[in-house]
Amino acid sequence: MDGMDRGWSGLPPKAGASYKPRHLEDVIAAPGRVAWVEIHAENYMADGGPAIAGLRRIAGRFPVSCHGVGLSIGSEGPLDTGHLDRLAHLVSWLDPASVSEHLAWSGHGGGYLNDLLPVPCDEATLARVSDHIDEVQERLGRRILLENPANYLSFSGSTMPEVEFLGAVAARTGCGLLLDVNNVHVSAVNGAYGAEAYLDAFPMDLVGEIHLAGHEAEEDEDGAPLLIDAHNNPVADPVWALFERVCARAGPLPTLIEWDNDVPEWPVLAAEAARADALLAKPRA
Repeated sequence: MDGMDRGWSGLPPKAGASYKPRHLEDVIAAPGRVAWVEIHAENYMADGGPAIAGLRRIAGRFPVSCHGVGLSIGSEGPLDTGHLDRLAHLVSWLDPASVSEHLAWSGHGGGYLNDLLPVPCDEATLARVSDHIDEVQERLGRRILLENPANYLSFSGSTMPEVEFLGAVAARTGCGLLLDVNNVHVSAVNGAYGAEAYLDAFPMDLVGEIHLAGHEAEEDEDGAPLLIDAHNNPVADPVWALFERVCARAGPLPTLIEWDNDVPEWPVLAAEAARADALLAKPRA
């Protein structure tokens, strides 16, 4: 990876928001309401059309984070080289400030699932995920960020804590980390453990971006709380509290308001970003 940028991202340490084409004119008309935007890479793997034209306009005004959801980094099989080629083409002309993917798998045997599924944290998975990240970084010619997953179950075969696993992947590959605070809360509630302890152990020096999002609260068949990482609601109060804990420890970091389903009008997203900015600007203890 000689010659790659040593920084985790080129995003400003302020709040950004998910970009949706329906918000294009609102974002252009009020550029001061967010400092950067994030796209899902898979929505822009084309050579032309209105979506690409809009993205080019946005990229001329804002730093852009390119967030992938389809590489299936955690898959047992090889990476889809066609998908990786399409991502590399997008990255080559967009030149985003940051590129990220999930610690998850979503494909097997040529089929794809509409979910980001977790992986066991063991030595075999560590080797496989590290090899996949090496392949992605070599193909893109840049470092990527790896996002902590939202977990709905635990693996009896896991041999190390998730935070330790993420740190080991970063150490082997040179990648950075994307800390999704909502995923931490969702996983902690579903797994009945402390989100605060998870965050206190998280290697903040490797974090290049933070995600904040809403979730859906349900119950499992036994009546226990079950949280779904749905990205369809405002950020919940417990997630804001965890984010404030992160800010107190790590200082200001690029922070995304992530909203992908039941997307509201732009002022709602901008207001969430303003709340994040207020916490990012608070003095550290």
